[in-house]
Amino acid sequence: MNAWIKAIHEYCTDHSSPPPDTLYQLERETHLKTLAPQMLSGPLQGRFLAMLSRILQPKAILEVGTFTGYGAHCLAEGLADQGVLHTIEGNPETVFIIRKHLQAAQLEDKVQLHQGDAKAIIPTIEGAFDLVFLDGNKREYDHYFDLLADRIRPGGLILADNVLWSGKVVSGEQDQDTRMIDAFNKRVLADERFTNLILPLRDGLMIAQRH
Repeated sequence: MNAWIKAIHEYCTDHSSPPPDTLYQLERETHLKTLAPQMLSGPLQGRFLAMLSRILQPKAILEVGTFTGYGAHCLAEGLADQGVLHTIEGNPETVFIIRKHLQAAQLEDKVQLHQGDAKAIIPTIEGAFDLVFLDGNKREYDHYFDLLADRIRPGGLILADNVLWSGKVVSGEQDQDTRMIDAFNKRVLADERFTNLILPLRDGLMIAQRH
């Protein structure tokens, strides 16, 4: 992130409503106890996720890729009464942090954590979803889309993180991850079931709304 972009990002963060204190504590522990804290959604994107969720007021949310739970906390802010958020994390080493901070934020009754392979777990979760957030294995985005596209209620959203892949999608780089992210972006754009928008927020956030 160059200096100008970083300054703009910081200005936007400083002039947006702050996250709750529970998220400051989660962010701090993530930086202290994980090897890749940059995977955290962070305050600006987190407030955007929370606002989308509050506008939509979903009854059922699915998140693929929990990490330490920052995005899950933000998405849960907009849940309708009796709503539930299912979140799937493949790394068992972060489960303690996730559960600790869900309890601290009094979200343990609203958020159901599933640990394991998302491709195997998604089919076991029943029902349709109002909101899906993809932030897991980028090479599996196509597979997740296959499993979930027809389970989004009309008007519902699929969000996909990291779809600019550090700018590599426009840099001419041809590594496998970049090719797969670019192919996923093109696939969603061409899918007549959805209208999509890519925002240059953080590492690129796609919003696709089901017709």
